[in-house]
Amino acid sequence: MRCLLQLAAVALLPTLAPGGFAQLPWKHDKPQTEDLSWMWQYTQPAPGSRENALLWDPHFKPFLQKYLTAPQSFWDKNKPLSDVAIEFLAVPGHVIGDDNRYFNADGCVQHFCPNRGLLWVDLGIARPLVVFAAIDWISDNRTTDDSAATYTMWVFSNRSLDPAHLPAALTRSIARWTSQPLADKKTFQNVTRVFLIDPDGTPHPINPSTIGARNTLPPETTTEPNQSLSNTTPKAKP
Repeated sequence: MRCLLQLAAVALLPTLAPGGFAQLPWKHDKPQTEDLSWMWQYTQPAPGSRENALLWDPHFKPFLQKYLTAPQSFWDKNKPLSDVAIEFLAVPGHVIGDDNRYFNADGCVQHFCPNRGLLWVDLGIARPLVVFAAIDWISDNRTTDDSAATYTMWVFSNRSLDPAHLPAALTRSIARWTSQPLADKKTFQNVTRVFLIDPDGTPHPINPSTIGARNTLPPETTTEPNQSLSNTTPKAKP
């Protein structure tokens, strides 16, 4: 009898695999959230000036390389976007934290500060939203010390942005940033064109007011980006 029971148990094993074992609950490891807490040490009101130190943090360049991967052609065609961001932040401005969630760092291009950059990061979600905005002088127009000079803003992100539902915190940051005058403390930039750039490089024109960009001139409604290499032909000193 004992022998028969053992044989019956062995005979049942094939019926448990794989279907039987498939019913057992499996514990899946949750995806690890990237630790970006290193960014906060550079935000105001940190003691002393920390803007320069951000650019030299060993985490900073790899962070840009990971999240800013869209193709770009407005600045030194085919240069990696992460390198473009470093150029547009090369002369540090302000590093600000908003609501213990949003990270803002701005700066400008060395030797040509009318071309400015803003890095904005939403750190309050598991997969951070990373946005890089660049203000580029439309070089075939007026000199940068002319209040009627016009600029294009290129807005890149690590995932597509819906123009109808832009993050309110982002538009507030753009508005604050573009309301700051140039180095002469009296000239304000007019951003007449804005393009949202998808991660695959597809441009989407939007009205500057949609994203909070300062502009007192008629917005330009062109649907084709006119790539400007203004860094190669500056007409006015920064």
